[in-house]
Amino acid sequence: MVNNNQTTETIPLDKYGINNTNVKYQLSPEKLSEITVEQKLGEMSSLGAVSVNTGKFTGRSPKDRFIVKDAITEDEVWWGDINIPFAPEKFDALYDKVVSYLNEQEVIYARDCFACAEESHRKPIRAITELPWSNLFVHNMFLRPTKEELKNFDPEWVIINAPGFYADPKVDGTRQENFAILNFTRKVVLIGGTGYTGEIKKGIFSALNFILPVFENTLPMHCSANVGSDGETAIFFGLSGTGKTTLSADPNRKLIGDDEHGWTADDKIFNFEGGCYAKVINLSKEGEPDIYNAIRPNALLENVIMDEKGNVDFASTKITPNTRVSYPITHINNIQESSVAGQPKNIFFLTADAFGVLPPISKLTPGQAAYHFISGYTAKVAGTEAGVDEPEPSFSACFGAPFLPLHPTRYAAMLSEKMLKAGVNVWLINTGWTGGPYGVGSRMKLGYTRAMITAAMNGKLDSVAYETHDVFNIAMPTEVPNVPSEVLNPRNTWSDKDLYDSKAKELAATFKKNFKKFEGEASQEILDGAPKHD
Repeated sequence: MVNNNQTTETIPLDKYGINNTNVKYQLSPEKLSEITVEQKLGEMSSLGAVSVNTGKFTGRSPKDRFIVKDAITEDEVWWGDINIPFAPEKFDALYDKVVSYLNEQEVIYARDCFACAEESHRKPIRAITELPWSNLFVHNMFLRPTKEELKNFDPEWVIINAPGFYADPKVDGTRQENFAILNFTRKVVLIGGTGYTGEIKKGIFSALNFILPVFENTLPMHCSANVGSDGETAIFFGLSGTGKTTLSADPNRKLIGDDEHGWTADDKIFNFEGGCYAKVINLSKEGEPDIYNAIRPNALLENVIMDEKGNVDFASTKITPNTRVSYPITHINNIQESSVAGQPKNIFFLTADAFGVLPPISKLTPGQAAYHFISGYTAKVAGTEAGVDEPEPSFSACFGAPFLPLHPTRYAAMLSEKMLKAGVNVWLINTGWTGGPYGVGSRMKLGYTRAMITAAMNGKLDSVAYETHDVFNIAMPTEVPNVPSEVLNPRNTWSDKDLYDSKAKELAATFKKNFKKFEGEASQEILDGAPKHD
């Protein structure tokens, strides 16, 4: 979309209970960056992007995310540790407190935007933020309306973001001072007590994860996507650190988006967002040129360390390992302009298996695809989190459990139906370790992984021979162009074959243990996709 809507006008917010007369509406990213620096809320980096510190919270707080339990959600939402219920009357009282707080501020910022690039699913959103740089994040991450589209803009959802407001847990019903609450009846995302901007985008993503499947027969997906010159789309599911952003950035293919997408009933893939929110820890111009070059004026850096000249130390974890940058998708050169493409031919599930057990590439049956989708496996590596001394298996249902209001099997059933209809190939890609576990083996070479993905997309693996993994029962190709054949079966890369067999069975047991909570809702075909050995 053309970003020609910049203005310094104000806008009435009375319908939300906000009577603050100093509302800055639809400010340009340049102006928001300028205000952020002038008010000493951030600093300008040598790359031209403003840099801010988000305060106490440098990541999401999943235990402080709530959904209002009402007539819309009561019988639909998968209630539990992920979707924590919040009483409507408590929400109304807390909402009024946040609004009163915003009314007392010297200035607040409002911005109109869209979510969902496919027009038939597009959601008009109004964001009301306490801070200018939060508003800059909204500009970067959501779809930007044209001047014409702003003339009769009628927001369906509102995001109210007040990092400086702190809840009283005993009175307000929250767990602690910070909160992010979804209200599907009032169509509000209410955020307070945290400056971490990821809560803004994930709030709308969580809302879409309910709205699209329940009301619009569209599958929401936590994935990246790109499209080739032949119009064939590829989707990459994966948790943090598995290579989702890196592997979807392909010079020979156009990027649709790097994080959140929908798959419609009429077989379209569309991006929810208008920007990217990339990790920048250990970022280099050589290793990730697309992301590095996107850090320029109008981008927003978060929680990075800079020297007195504004040079960023991308290796520093002094504030957090979760250093980030948000930027409009137009900062990337090779993009699908519409952010919409046709149905996929190939789906890749990315995992970074630190145990060195899973093959670098394997082809999944529909039942196995559903099983691995629901499992959402990767591994935590020693040193990445406090208390993690050895690799640990990590499971996140549908590769995005913290954002799923519905039971994971509902998303898996939709995915299975769409995969069968599209005749899509599903591949499990291990970007983790080979030749042994973390600390013994080595990380799979990025060049090999890219070659395997390219071969899969180009149909080069359609006619090769496959062998079956003894434990996970998945099909491993015996040859892949430009990849040494000895790495394709992980057992062959271990010097101690008996130890490999033991570790494979141990990992399989963790899969089965994790899946027990889903068994009651899973079909026999999905259950048959499990590993075959204990």
